[in-house]
Amino acid sequence: MATIYDVAKKAGVSPKTVSRVLNQDAPVSQKTREAVTAAMNALGYVPSHAARSMKSSKSGLIGLVTGAISNADEAVSPAGLPELFIVQGAQAIIETSGKTLLISDTGGRADRVPALIRTFQEHRVEGILYVADFHKPLDFALPGENIQKVLINCFDDSSTPAVVPDDEGGQYDLTREVVAAGHRRIAYLTLAPGMVATKLRLAGFRAALEEAGIEHDPELVMATDLFGSPGEHQLIWDAIEKFFALDNPPTAICCGNDRLAMAVYGILRKRGIAVPEEVSVVGYDDHRLISETLFPALTTAELPYSAMGARAAQLLLDLLSDPAKPLPAAPIRISGQVQRRGSLVRPGQMQGNVINLNGRNEK
Repeated sequence: MATIYDVAKKAGVSPKTVSRVLNQDAPVSQKTREAVTAAMNALGYVPSHAARSMKSSKSGLIGLVTGAISNADEAVSPAGLPELFIVQGAQAIIETSGKTLLISDTGGRADRVPALIRTFQEHRVEGILYVADFHKPLDFALPGENIQKVLINCFDDSSTPAVVPDDEGGQYDLTREVVAAGHRRIAYLTLAPGMVATKLRLAGFRAALEEAGIEHDPELVMATDLFGSPGEHQLIWDAIEKFFALDNPPTAICCGNDRLAMAVYGILRKRGIAVPEEVSVVGYDDHRLISETLFPALTTAELPYSAMGARAAQLLLDLLSDPAKPLPAAPIRISGQVQRRGSLVRPGQMQGNVINLNGRNEK
């Protein structure tokens, strides 16, 4: 294996000059740089990253802990979208920075996280990104007090910088879209009680109704999300039975995620209720495997996972480049867009109309 001394001899320069070329820490003429590079290529010399990082105190490595790899094949998730999109967003930013992202998977076991972070520290990573599977409080302390960390899709009580989805704002914008379409009786099938997203999205839902002068009706709100367990379908069926037994049934149904909306489509059709001719349906997540393949295509709010990963990675890089930079006072909330498609129309608008394949309404 070639050494720096071999490169120096072949290039006709000193080992110190080769070091300057490698570390770019002192002026070297272009001719000398080209000679050293040619010698390294000819000898197949590969610089020791470990040795260089010891000298510079910067490894150029960023660690990311996630369950995205082991959970990628799971059919359901509380968030509706695989956290792999967060990893992809982070990777895109880290790559442009010239640093290398090291990814370690938990295998679905939170108890493995401390050991994974210790391994990252042994490899002298400059910072760590931790990705949760859905928006939630972190119920354990991440080790590594002397290393910069950023949380994604979660938050803690230790003021660790965090990036989370704007669940309240997303549901507010989505509900405003439903109201703008002319709906006044709007039902809501929420995510599971106790989830952070459920509380925040309910707040956004109610804020949009209040803004429009629509009184909140508790009879139009039910929790039906059981993370895809067998009893979930019956809960959704019972909720729809209840809604349409009311003297004034809903003209639109908001669903906690796109998977619930897909189930609602099927149940409504079994009951002979047409979507969107008789009731509009909207989801949440913009899980495109669902939202773009349902017919009519599903109106939904984007859960901005890729953007969250990118924002968190950029935040970590900023904090590493300027350690004196003030930490965010609260988790940074990332907003997604409402994707308007054919499942949302004005009440009664579809009578006598047809739907074309792109989800728009035509006479």
